[in-house]
Formats: sequence, C-alpha cells, structure tokens
Amino acid sequence: MSIEFTNDSPGVSDVPGFRVGAAGCDIRNKSTDRLDLTLVVADRPCAAAGVFTTNDVKAAPVRFCQQVLAVSADKTRGIVGNSGNANACTAAQGDADAAAMAKLSAAAVGAPNDAFLVCSTGRIGELLPMAKVAEGIKVSAARLSRDAAEGVRSANAILTSDTRPKSVTARFVWEGKTVTIAGIAKGAGMIEPNMATMLAFVCTDAAASPAELKMALKASSDQSFNCVSVDGDMSTNDTVLLLASGISGVSVGATAPAALRALFQEALDKVCFALAEKIVGDGEKITKVVAVEIEGARTRADAEKIARAIGNSLLVKSSWYGEDPNWGRLADAAGYARTGLDESKLDIYYDDVPAVLGGKPLPENKPKWKQVVKAARFAVRLKLNLGDAKFRLLAADLTDGYVNYNKSE
Repeated sequence: MSIEFTNDSPGVSDVPGFRVGAAGCDIRNKSTDRLDLTLVVADRPCAAAGVFTTNDVKAAPVRFCQQVLAVSADKTRGIVGNSGNANACTAAQGDADAAAMAKLSAAAVGAPNDAFLVCSTGRIGELLPMAKVAEGIKVSAARLSRDAAEGVRSANAILTSDTRPKSVTARFVWEGKTVTIAGIAKGAGMIEPNMATMLAFVCTDAAASPAELKMALKASSDQSFNCVSVDGDMSTNDTVLLLASGISGVSVGATAPAALRALFQEALDKVCFALAEKIVGDGEKITKVVAVEIEGARTRADAEKIARAIGNSLLVKSSWYGEDPNWGRLADAAGYARTGLDESKLDIYYDDVPAVLGGKPLPENKPKWKQVVKAARFAVRLKLNLGDAKFRLLAADLTDGYVNYNKSE
C-alpha cells in the first residue's frame, strides 16, 4: 500500500478531528504583530507521547509536559505553544507560568485543567509576559478551525530565527479508511542531537495507546530529529509531541495487523524525517546541507560517534562553506572519534567520487571533488570496512553569516 505524502502542507489542520488557531500577542515585546502563539486542539481526548531534550537544564514547559504525560497521557486535548520566549532558566515562576498556560488553554476550549501540553521556544532567561500570553490564548481559541490558512498561521507562530514554516502531511488507506498524520516544526539554530533546538507537533487520527505512541515516536525520532546538526548546541526546550485521536477508526496498536503497524510507522517516519530535513535546510545562515554517511562500522554507536565528530567539526564545516574538498579534515575528525578506526581500510567519497581508497589518497580526482562541494546539497561518505553498521547525519556548513547573526543579542 502506498503513502500519499504532501510537502509544505497546511500541517496539523489537515488531520480530521483537530483544529488550530494562532495569534500575534507581542511576546517578544517589540511592538509587532508577528504571530507568536498557537493552539492545537483535538475534538476529543487523545492519547499522547513526547520525546524531549536530554539537556540537564530543561525549560519549565519541558518539565511540565513530562509530568503531565506521566499521569494523564490518555486524555490530552491539545497543545499550546509560543515563540519569542523559551521560559527556560526562570525558576519557580517559570513552572507556574507553564502551568498557567495549560490552565488558560483548557478553560478557553472547555477542557479539564490537565488536558493541555505546553511548549515554548525563544530567548532563555526571561519571564513570560503572561498578560500578553493570556490574550494570545484567548484570540487563538476564537480562531480555532481546520482551515488551511489557519494551519499555515499555526506553523508560522512557533518560528524563531527560521526563515520559513515547516509542515508536512502523510496519508494512507487501510480497509477503506483513511489515516492521516501531519506535523509542523520549528528549528534553525542551536541544532544538535539529542534533539535539535526544535519543536514539532505531530497529530494523527489513528488510535493507539500512549505507550504504543511513545515507542513509534522514539523509533522515528532516533532516525530523524536525533540525526541532524547545524551548530552542535543542544537546547533547553527540545520537544516532539505526538497526539492520536482515533477518530479514523483505525487502530495501529500492538493488536493491529503487522502490516498496518508497519505502514503507520513508515508514514510517521516520513513525516518526522521530512520535518528534520527542513530544519537542517533552514539552518541559521547556512549555504550547504551535507549528508555525513558512515558505513562499515563495527557498531551503530561507532558510526554515530564518527558522524557527529565530522558534522560538528568547525574545521570541516568551514571547509564546506569555502567549497574546499579538504578530505584530510574528515579523516582527522573520524580518527578523534576514537572508535578504533583502521586507516589502511578507510575509503572516503564526496558523493560517488573517491578521495581515498584503502587509506591511499587519489589526488587526480580533486577537480571532481571540487565540483561536488559547490552544490547546495551533497554527501560525504566514509566506508570503514570494519563491519556492517552504519549511521547518517544531516549537517550544515559554518558561515560568517552565522557568526554575525549570533555574536550578540
């Protein structure tokens, strides 16, 4: 069975049984009407699951979501998200504000107090302007709809330094019933597993338990959101949430046919991978998206260590920006990952052009390498020839534009 995939879709408003609304309430205190708050609301209680930053410093909304999901993940009615303020490193007042956002959102749609999850993104260390947030929730609730235009507004409301919204939709048919999975995401800077500095809201009209959703979401995140890097900085607010309403009448839980569960997982994977790729592609002031592909490692963990060492190397990233096929920096980074690499077995490729085979340089191919690295997207492949494990990381170059953008507030 095939999956129908729509890139740059309206996002969550595509999913039957979900409505969205967005507002501009000047959370940034810059006297603008920029969209900065959104509600995602289910018509009936949903099962929910989430994956979150592994940073020791977690923002108040992250802690709030983790607490709610631990006790009431089967009766979620929606998500309230804001941009412009991370509500991170804000002590007890931040916790109180996150709880207040959930309570205000629930009251606005007539849901129980513990029915909403909360996400924030933006500047760290400043208290939320709660009067403005309250007004934004009120306006967003009044705008709730499945209208495609409101879906796009919702996707825009969670952006920070992003240059464009990020949204996708996947659909498939099972025994005459259509299942829809759609998501929106934000992320451009502070992008590094686990996870990127990002928010992603994914909704589906399939049915599953919170535990089953958590398993599916983790499997998807491990090969998408946890396989991207722009600048090597992990955030305090990273959150991916998955809500399932069951309104389609199709259950994808543990008792469902294996073929159906596999189809759902494939569709969820497509959504998460596409959103993750959009995040890297919109990295702050980048000019290149590079797939770092490690093959032939002893273990996946070894392959991942090498990929991360290469993808986060400032020397490597600078050479990508300079369109310089400096494969020596790739070899160096792979070596300092310290996985027991055997230089005499190492192959290095730019796309399909070999630069090194069996540890021996191929300088005659340099003109071809230079053509490869001029492209906006290319791959560097390292074949270790030590085993069967592999790992793929999406990374980006380091530009003077990135430095200028981030050198001050």
